[in-house]
Amino acid sequence: MNYKTGRKIFLMMAVLFIFFIGVGGCGSKEEKKAQEAKPVMAPAPVLSGTTEVPAAAPTDVPAASRPADSAKSPVASNIAVEVDGAKLTRSRLEEDLKKRIETLKGQIPPESLEQAKGEIRRSLIDEFVVRNLLSKEVGAKKVTASEKEVADVLENVKTQLPAGVTMDDLLKKNNLDAAKMREEIGLNIRINKLVLQELGGKVKITDKEISDFYNKNLDKFKRPESVHARHILVAKASGDTDKTKAEKKGKAEGLRKQLVSGVDFAELAKKSSDCPSKKDGGDLGTFTRGQMVKPFEEAVFSQEKNAIGPVVETEFGFHIIQVLERLSAQVVKLDGETRKQIQTVLENQKQQGAFDSLIKRLKAGANITVYGK
Repeated sequence: MNYKTGRKIFLMMAVLFIFFIGVGGCGSKEEKKAQEAKPVMAPAPVLSGTTEVPAAAPTDVPAASRPADSAKSPVASNIAVEVDGAKLTRSRLEEDLKKRIETLKGQIPPESLEQAKGEIRRSLIDEFVVRNLLSKEVGAKKVTASEKEVADVLENVKTQLPAGVTMDDLLKKNNLDAAKMREEIGLNIRINKLVLQELGGKVKITDKEISDFYNKNLDKFKRPESVHARHILVAKASGDTDKTKAEKKGKAEGLRKQLVSGVDFAELAKKSSDCPSKKDGGDLGTFTRGQMVKPFEEAVFSQEKNAIGPVVETEFGFHIIQVLERLSAQVVKLDGETRKQIQTVLENQKQQGAFDSLIKRLKAGANITVYGK
């Protein structure tokens, strides 16, 4: 997730969805090769339209923003940033930093998370600036959000929760309460309305804009070779002896014989597979090269359609694989569905442009001072 100001219209909602980062379902994700996680935020930008004051030199603050008494400097009095009189204290900033880091634990390696602290801290400062500017602007323009609009967004959030996860789990994970979440949702609804006002109403995308985007980005519409497959897994454990591994391979061979003799694949997967995909009858969905561990990939992309392949060993265990469908590489046509997707991309680009312009204008007209680094 990128915390950079102007890169996400729903900036204030970002924390609500950190929870979903790295939440893997069953199926192909179960077989993906473990990759080194990377920091989820890009370097935070220097706040355009702000004055950054080195901690050792508070006298560099412009006269319009400089404290009247340097002995009572905001640096000395624990102020991190000031926006048109609204202040974020250093202690509150550090508290928010701890909360944000807590939500990212388990999703980013500890060493990367430690390195990212500075970036997260800067993004929190920028969020404070943007939040105050936008809150002030929606208030000045009397932009509102109805209870029904907030309730509709909440319902949408609920539908996107992973199986077995409740709203309470989401709130607890992100250190929020229900009232705070409703407040953030309401603010974002008002911000979206404000952005639409900047655009002069509903975003309009022409057929020519869609065709031009498609023709200029044909490389993005190349669909690589893919397969739709299902499997049954007899899982290995880290402490398995050679004898145990041999027994598990024997079990997998026995399951394969049942399938070859005509036993229903989905039913056998539900009863015997050790993969979470068992609830879907072993269905891994459609995937391309590079998404599975190498032995699994080599087997599935060389196997005949509908055949019950030989037992394949990976770091996860022993697999019996069946390829259900094979799709060759091709360029996606500019059909109805593709047009809808391009339209959404172009709408988002126009909304993002309006949002960026709005933030730039608000920052230019505000008194913003960041104390220290």
